[in-house]
Amino acid sequence: MAGIASVLYGAVVYLFFFVTFLYAIAFVGNLPPASKVIDSPETSALVPAIVINMLLLAVFAIQHSVMARPAFKRWWTRFVPHAVERTTYVLLATLALALIVWQWRPILMPVWTVTNPTAVLAIQAVFWIGWGLVLLSTFLLNHFELFGLRQVWARLQGREVPAPEFRTPFLYKRTRHPLYLGFLLAFWAAPSMTLGHLLFAIGTTGYILLGIYLEERDMIAQFGDQYRRYREQVAMLIPLPGKKAEPVIKRPRQPAE
Repeated sequence: MAGIASVLYGAVVYLFFFVTFLYAIAFVGNLPPASKVIDSPETSALVPAIVINMLLLAVFAIQHSVMARPAFKRWWTRFVPHAVERTTYVLLATLALALIVWQWRPILMPVWTVTNPTAVLAIQAVFWIGWGLVLLSTFLLNHFELFGLRQVWARLQGREVPAPEFRTPFLYKRTRHPLYLGFLLAFWAAPSMTLGHLLFAIGTTGYILLGIYLEERDMIAQFGDQYRRYREQVAMLIPLPGKKAEPVIKRPRQPAE
């Protein structure tokens, strides 16, 4: 019964994440049918809006960064079964994302506006390429393990999830963090950038850079010189000529931030 309950819990949380994530794409891109988007026509006082939005981003960043750390996981799994630890992380991360979408205060002061139709199409293409990179990167890592489904399924079958191994599939041979690169492209690619959207892009960029620092510190602690060599060979975000992982190097299972 515990195994069945874990699978049901994992499936419900994954569905909640999936719906929220799709809505978040529409939120960032000001896309229908989302009723609340990053540039919704709402009136907000400037200073309170900035403060509230920064607090929302801080909640998201703290939850992601703290709960992804190995030390926290060791403490957390004293109370939460190992099989549902990842699912619980995904649930709380999704709640933090939903809170941003729900409570975001638009700041509609224009920063830049692109009017050339070709340029607008190019920027919109970058936006979708970014989200495509995010999705592809999750499957290159292990989509179902990343969102806790593999763990609960293994518990139902009475199996242990294999230990993480170091590997560099496809995009990870050219950039250490294609998932984060995808987010950056999606957050910054806006034909019309408002002050509120710019605040969101700057805040999430800062979190991503912090997340990379913390994650790579954990990878070095786990894989040592193997990851250090990988970091020397492959660019952090932007693929560079001549920067490519050697075939013998394997990519670690990467925690989501």
